Formats: sequence, structure tokens, C-alpha cells
Amino acid sequence: MSVWALTGGIGMGKSTVASIFSRRGVWVTDTDQIARDLVRPGLPALDALVRQFGGVILAPDGGLARDKLAAIVFSDSSARRRLESILHPMIRQEWQQQVQRQQMAGATLAVVVIPLLYETEAESLFDQVVCVGCTPRAQMERLIQRGWSTEEIHRRLAAQLPAEEKMARSHKVLWSEGSLGILEEQVDRILR
Repeated sequence: MSVWALTGGIGMGKSTVASIFSRRGVWVTDTDQIARDLVRPGLPALDALVRQFGGVILAPDGGLARDKLAAIVFSDSSARRRLESILHPMIRQEWQQQVQRQQMAGATLAVVVIPLLYETEAESLFDQVVCVGCTPRAQMERLIQRGWSTEEIHRRLAAQLPAEEKMARSHKVLWSEGSLGILEEQVDRILR
């Protein structure tokens, strides 16, 4: 089985591309979703985060208040490193187990959406790296449409490698600034 990483900067179209792969019958898992699943109430990851950052990161229902945690870790690089040291090994273990199950089920291709591929030094675990890219202007417009402030966008971008570096280090780049049809054609081309 071939295992591909799908990466790129925030707001560059990874979810759209993942959806296209999925519609083409490719098995896809998303490390952001894995991270959300790992921090559900009562699970060890959430308990570890509360021990590290305190109860201030909890929502009234006992779940993770992601916005409160984000405010802490995107304004303090040491806090972000502490968060990553807790979650990244758990996330990696989970996606690797999922890929292994797919391989045992006979899948021929697996795609792992992993925004922090290079930051976590995981690229060697993949047969191919596909990066989704767009211009900084398009990225900014997309993130503003999500309701993020300019300050929040800049803090989050500063926490990742520049998109240009991700694209340069990848095997293939998909450009997400055209129609959905053009993006689908790009995906189909690399699948061939």
C-alpha cells in the first residue's frame, strides 16, 4: 500500500482536496480530526492537557475550550511546544494504527491529512507528499471568512513553516485557486 501525506498551510484547501480524494474512493484520515477525537471528555489526552494548562481550558460542559487553548499556545511558543509534546505522539500513533488497519483490509492507497507534517518531522513516514497551495492573499481572505482576526491569523501562520517551504519540499503541489473542477483535475492527474 502507498501512503501519502496531504499537507499545506491553514486555509489553503487541504479539506477540499481530502474530500476529492475520498470521493475518488481513496481512504483518507485527518490528523486534525484525530486531535479533536483524542481530547474528548474523559480521555487521557484531555486530562494531560488540563494538568499542563489548568482548568481554564475547559468548556462549561467539561470538553476542551479550543479557543481558550489556542489563545494560550499561539501567544506563547513554549506553551505550544508543551501542547505538541502531549498530543503529537498520540496523534501519530493513532493515524499509523488507522493506516495499518486499512492496509490489512486491502487498501492500495491511504492519504493522511497532516498540516504539521514537516514541523513534526514525519515526512519520512510517507511514500509521497502532496501539498495544497494558494497565494498568501487567497489564504488571508479564506481565513478572514472563517471569522479569524488578522492578529490571530498572523499568530497561527507564525507557528507553521512558510507555505512556500512546504511546497518546495513536497513531491507534488496542487494549486487551489481555481474552480473546483480544475482542482479535481489536478487530483485525478496525480492519482493516474
